[in-house]
Formats: sequence, C-alpha cells, structure tokens
Amino acid sequence: MTSQQLHAYRNTTQELPPLGLNPTSVDHYGLYPATPVARGTIGRGFLAIAEKLVGSRFIRIDGFVGVFWDDFKQRLEAAFADLGVHVHWVELAGALKSESEINRLAGPYLGGDDPLFGTRFEGRLSEVFDDGRFESLVTDDQTECTTFYGCGAGLVEIDGPLVYVDLPKSEVQFRSRAGAVGNLGVAQPADPKTTYKRYYFFDWPMLNRHKASIVEKVDWFVDEQRPEAPTIISGEDLRQSLDTLSRSMFRVRPWFEPGPWGGQWIMEHIPQLPQDVPNYAWSFELITPENGLMFDDGEQLLEVSFDWAMYLNSSAILGECEARFGVDFPIRFNFLDTFNGGNLSVQCHPRPEYVKRHFGEPFTQDECYYIIDSKSGSEVYLGFVEGIDPEEFGDALKQSFAEGTEMDVRRYVNSEPTNNHDFFLIPGGTIHSSGVDNLVLEISATTYIFTFKMYDWQRMGLDGKPRPLNIDRALENLYFERQGERVAKELVSRPAEIEHGDDWRMVHLPTHPDHFYDVHRFEFDTEVTGYTENSPNVMALVEGSSVIVETKDGSRQEFNYAETFVVPAAAESYKLINTGESRAMVVKAFVKPLSNKP
Repeated sequence: MTSQQLHAYRNTTQELPPLGLNPTSVDHYGLYPATPVARGTIGRGFLAIAEKLVGSRFIRIDGFVGVFWDDFKQRLEAAFADLGVHVHWVELAGALKSESEINRLAGPYLGGDDPLFGTRFEGRLSEVFDDGRFESLVTDDQTECTTFYGCGAGLVEIDGPLVYVDLPKSEVQFRSRAGAVGNLGVAQPADPKTTYKRYYFFDWPMLNRHKASIVEKVDWFVDEQRPEAPTIISGEDLRQSLDTLSRSMFRVRPWFEPGPWGGQWIMEHIPQLPQDVPNYAWSFELITPENGLMFDDGEQLLEVSFDWAMYLNSSAILGECEARFGVDFPIRFNFLDTFNGGNLSVQCHPRPEYVKRHFGEPFTQDECYYIIDSKSGSEVYLGFVEGIDPEEFGDALKQSFAEGTEMDVRRYVNSEPTNNHDFFLIPGGTIHSSGVDNLVLEISATTYIFTFKMYDWQRMGLDGKPRPLNIDRALENLYFERQGERVAKELVSRPAEIEHGDDWRMVHLPTHPDHFYDVHRFEFDTEVTGYTENSPNVMALVEGSSVIVETKDGSRQEFNYAETFVVPAAAESYKLINTGESRAMVVKAFVKPLSNKP
C-alpha cells in the first residue's frame, strides 16, 4: 500500500497503536494498556514473519475477516524472496462457495428488511466452502514451499506451521466504514451498517467458533493492524501470557465513538484522544466481543482479540460462571457521555424470552447506570409516570414518527435527578434514557446491540440521516407497570454498607432481581482486600487518581481514574492500594452466586 492508501483504509480519527509503548502514558488514562511479555518475544515486519516460517514445506496462514489478504501475501512473498525462498501460494478464497450460495446460507439469519437485527448463525466456517474445490487445493506440487492463505486456512489438514492473522473487531469496523473491506465471500462491500449486521450475525459467529477450535494449534499469531508492519508472537508465548493474565488481572484496549447526542467530558478528561471530532458519545471500556488485548515486550506492541483468552481459559476467567456462560464474558462496562451534549434516545431493551425467541441470544441486555459525574439539574429518564396509558403512548410515538414532530416525553416518561455516584437499574423492558450533562458508567450484560429506540428527539445521525427507530418492537417489550412510585422503589438502587474497617468500607449497590450480576463499591483511604468468590470481578476507579492492584500470585499493576480492569475468578483475592491523596472509590460488578439467582 502507498502512504496515501494507508491513510484511506480506515474511517476513524483514532490512531493506530504506537510502534512501542510510550512510558509517559502511565500517569493518566491509558489508551493502549499492555501486558508485559519477555523482551524480544514480539517481532515486527514481514521479514520477521518470513524468518519464522522459512524451511517449512507447507504453511497455513489463517485469519479474520477484514485482513488485507492480497497486500499481506504480496509483502510476505517479497520477504520470502529476500531470503531466497520461492513460495507457491494457494488462496482459500478460491474454494469458497459462490457468492449467491453464501448469500442463501446467510439469508435466514439476517432479519430480512430489518435494518439492525437478525439471528446468530449456528453453523461452522467449513459450511461456506465448496467441498470439492476445497479438497482440490491440496496437490502434490513439488514447490519448495506451499502456503495456504486466507480465512479458513486452518481447515486444511496438512503438516506445517499454522499462522493466524488477527484483528480486533473495532479495527474491522474502521476498515468497513472506509469501504476497504466487506463480508466473507462477498465481492463488493455493502454500506457499513449492512456489513456490520452481517458481521455480527453471520461472519463473526462462525469465525469465532473456528478460532476456538484452533486456539491450541496456532504456532504464530500476527497483528495486522499496521498492514505495512505487522507484529508476530509465537503461539506458545501468547498462550502463556493469556494464561497468566487469566489468573491475575487485565485491562482491554478501549475504543471511542462520536454520536449525535455525544458530550465533551471524555474529550476534556482524555485529551490524548483526537480532538477533531464533534464529541465522544461512547467509550467502550469492556465490550469483550470487540475489544483487544495488548502485549508489550519493551520494544514492540502486539494486539489480539480478547476472544483468544476466553477460548483458551474460560474456566479460570469465569470460575463457577463458566457453566452458564461458556466462552462468553458476561459483563460489559462502557461510558455514555452527554456533558454539554444531548439526551440519549428514549429506548428499551428486550425482555429475556423475546431476545431468545427472536435473536437467539442466551441472555438480554439488562443494564444499570452508574453516575460518575454530573451537573446541577441533570437527570435520567426512567420508567413511566403514574397512570400511563399504553395505547395513548404508542399512538404518540407513531404520530411523532409519521409527522416528524416533537413529542412531550415528560407527559409519559418519569425522570429522576442525578448526582455523582447514584445508581439506576434498567432491566430489560424498562423505558430509559440519560439526560444531558451526565457521564454514565453503563454496567450491563454483555449483549450489546439490542436497543429498541422509540423516540430520538427529531434529530439526525452524524451521517445526516434519520436514526432507525424500533417502535413496534419496543411496545412489545415495555413493562408499563414500571411507573410512578414503583420506579423509585424498584429501579433506584439504595446503597447500604455491608463491611467496614479503620479507613475503608464496602457498600452494596443492589441490582434488580432480573439482573444476573450485582454491584459493590470499595471506598478506602489506604488499601482494602477483595475476593472474587468464583466470579470475574469487573472494576472501575470512579473516584481518586490511581490505585495499584496486587493479586496473590505476585502480579501488580496500576490503574488510573476512569479505567476499567478485570480480576478473573481464578485470582481468588486481590489488594487495592490507593496511590492518590484523596479517598478512592472502586465500583465492582460480579455475577451473583448461583444460590442468589432469581
């Protein structure tokens, strides 16, 4: 790729990870959190990749959708040539079924005319390949080296090293928005929203299952985010590092998105982010299906998708919870920023039985709003006003949509004032929205795209187009009985101290009976000890400047204000040490014990 092409292949102002870790980034919110690995463990560039593979009779180079396969092959071919090695290349795309056949396979899972929702594909990656064409790939070619490359190369049953070229899903989306990549088996990329829907419901599920099936077999992992200079680590070294962090602690790499209602808090408090966007509406602190994990050998950085950690050692990360969630990490943290911005859309999430029946999801998007920061007069919309008439409300929504007119939201929807550290409960089926001037830590089940918007204040998206509404789906899911006095009683959490010491206390922030997770808050001046109790503990520093986390295996890491981190179940216990001058507060979410589940 030319320099101009490199700047055009991704649609985002967020920068690629640096070539090496910047040590000055450790005293404030870190954009590129990295787990240390031994010096020299990570190589960079195509020559480094070729040197690892030279001498092999057969090579398989598998990878994720979104990789620039043609460019990767050309650059690696040149590196092999520099080493005097001639390679016969076999492209896996040549064994794919026709685009029309793949479309027929994908069609039932894409939700028809629904612009957002479908049902996850339950099949395997092998189903998109033509059996006869696939078998014909393996020949008795006498070339010095034969290399199979492309999505699915690990399916080729032949002796030789297996390489996996990886991308975090956030980066796949940046490339898709630039029109640089599309869906598996599709010649021309569709528009980004259509492409994303197909990624989520068809491509990603089968590619993830494939990754799970080969996690122990991969000899070399490659991070292709910088197409001209990818990094590489051995499978043995990566698996050892993943095993270590699955028993101690980790922080995923966050990513950020502007939005039509977005605010200015994130831009002001994380000034190292690009400032050439109108706002940041979201910070995806822990959305594990899309985040990556970074590794640092003192000279180079490498990132792989978080999925690998779960596929390798979900039992250590989840503990008792693995029986329920398998290889899916259950809890999500993200920020919603409306400071000097706008109200979120008026919305709800599906009821549990609805999300299973219509979308094939095992659990729904039960949420909570933890208010990290707010201004005087800020509020959240939550539940209905007393005496709500469901039919009148539905008619008002539909009239507003049909006529493009504003609706008097307060006539129907209850509001609650917000103050720092308030906690609001939003189980599926609850109408809600954050008002202006809040920084919300959204704590949620990991299911993350099933939002039924029913009113969006008559504004356009950042692309200048109306944002899709889902009025009918919302009306099918709303609990209209969550109104009036029941809102304050059932949906506003009432903190209660459950433990204390000389200079610390533990506060319980009770969640709704429908939530499978619960929330505690550590408040301490010097240090406090926590216990995982057979669940991953997802935490965020919501007050104070920084804390050090120590686990019993000797691991030690510092985290700064507003950063999210995870202590896996296998760590068993940990110590939080306040390194700031004021009292620290750390919010902790964890899966309720089986005996407490409703």
